[in-house]
Amino acid sequence: MSWSKLKQQLESFLCPALMGRVEYRAPGYRYLTDKPGICYISVDKKSVLNMSDKTNAIKWYQTELEIKNDPDIQIPISNDEIEAIRKETKGQVPEDRLKVIARSRKSTALAKELLAAQASLSKSNFIVEANKFLTTSIEKSIESNDILMNILALLDKRVGKKRIVSMSEKMRVKHPIVQYFYELRRSGL
Repeated sequence: MSWSKLKQQLESFLCPALMGRVEYRAPGYRYLTDKPGICYISVDKKSVLNMSDKTNAIKWYQTELEIKNDPDIQIPISNDEIEAIRKETKGQVPEDRLKVIARSRKSTALAKELLAAQASLSKSNFIVEANKFLTTSIEKSIESNDILMNILALLDKRVGKKRIVSMSEKMRVKHPIVQYFYELRRSGL
C-alpha cells in the first residue's frame, strides 16, 4: 500500500478530539529494501515519536535498573502473587518481605518486556507495523506488547471513553511513550 493511502486510512481512524492534532509523517522515502522507512508521529506539529531517534523528550530506557528505579512505573502486586511466593518459600519468609520479593520479580519481568518492546520499536518499519495494525483487531492491538500497536490503538476512534478510562491501571506499567499517548487521548475525552 502506498504511503499516502496508508496515512489516509490511519488518520480516518483517529478519534475526533485528536483530528488535526496528531499527524503521521514520512519525510523520506525508502529506496533500499533492507532499510526501514523514516516515519514519525507528531502532536501539534511537534515530533513526539521518531522510531530511529532516541533524543525525543520521552524517556527511553537503557537498562533494566532504570526501569526498576523509575518512580512513574507503579507495579501492582496481587494477593495471588504473594500467596505463590509464600508457598514457594514454605512460609519461612516474613510477610513484609513477601511483598518486596513479589514486586522485585514482577519489576524484573516488566523491565525485560519494556526493553524488548523498545528494541523492536527502534528496528521496526512503521509502514509494515501500520499495515499490521489495520488488519488486526483493536482488542489485540491494545493487549499487544508492541509499543506502536498500543499507540495506534489508543488513538483509534473505535476505542471508546469507557474503555479508555478503565485502562488506567494497565497503562501504569506501559512504556512512557504509550503513557504519553494515553494521557493525550484522556485529555480529549
